Amino acid sequence: MSAPSPTVLPETCARHGRQATLAAAFERAGPGLHTGRCAQVRVSPAAAGAGILFRRTLKNGCRADVPAHWRYRESQPLCTALRSADGVLVRTVEHLMAALSAHRIDNALVELDAEELPIFDGSALSWCAGIRQAGRAEQDAPRRAVRVLRPVEVRSGERSLRVEPCDVLRISAHLALARFPAMDWTGPVDPETFDRDLAPSRSFGRLKWAVPLKLYSFVTGKPVLRGANLRTTAGILGRRVVGGMSVPDEPVRHRALDLVGDLALIGHPLLGHVTAAHTGHELNHALVAKLMAEADAWDLT
Repeated sequence: MSAPSPTVLPETCARHGRQATLAAAFERAGPGLHTGRCAQVRVSPAAAGAGILFRRTLKNGCRADVPAHWRYRESQPLCTALRSADGVLVRTVEHLMAALSAHRIDNALVELDAEELPIFDGSALSWCAGIRQAGRAEQDAPRRAVRVLRPVEVRSGERSLRVEPCDVLRISAHLALARFPAMDWTGPVDPETFDRDLAPSRSFGRLKWAVPLKLYSFVTGKPVLRGANLRTTAGILGRRVVGGMSVPDEPVRHRALDLVGDLALIGHPLLGHVTAAHTGHELNHALVAKLMAEADAWDLT
């Protein structure tokens, strides 16, 4: 695939106009949160209209393509996973998808040699650094967005998600954890805000649940949290985060980060105000599916 023009435009001009890809490729490597296996990842420019495509190299040397689209989403514990029509799985895509979406990268090829993307320190900072290093290149194709026309809502007990009309993607997130004060974060999803407020926030969990889940993984053979430790997640012990929070109200910010990544599976930028209370991956994907099913609730600008 030939590289696009290396012209890198200011990100403040990128919200509307033409599609964009990376101006160059970048690489990352590291273990996955659930499998614990090391993955080599190369994120490269892609042609206009290609979207985000995962290309996994299998053990037999064959390659399989998995589109980053909500129709290919498969429910897996504590992550966002995609499975192709041929049955090939790629998991824990949400942090990279969030970084690409926030930096307004519409088209990219993500090549990896394992089932799961690296988790790094549990945040999206490494992906953001790679994207900034590579640069953003506009392409000769219009950038279309899903514009919300009326409110759409999903609920599950105390968990709720609502999207309503707005001229940008804006998120208002709320989370209440036992023994912690209520946490809130509100802001637009643009490159600067994302890198400052959301990208540093890490995957988190209570340490008292980590050991049972690791035992479950060992007994059942299912990869769950095999790569989880205090270097890859923010561990909660009682009333505190071990080692402190990387940003204020880190858990709610990470839920917002995951939400940005899950919304990116729509396949187009979303223009809407999303209000989230205690949300997680399952509810995020339920909102995407409901919004896409209600054709009168949105249009393509």
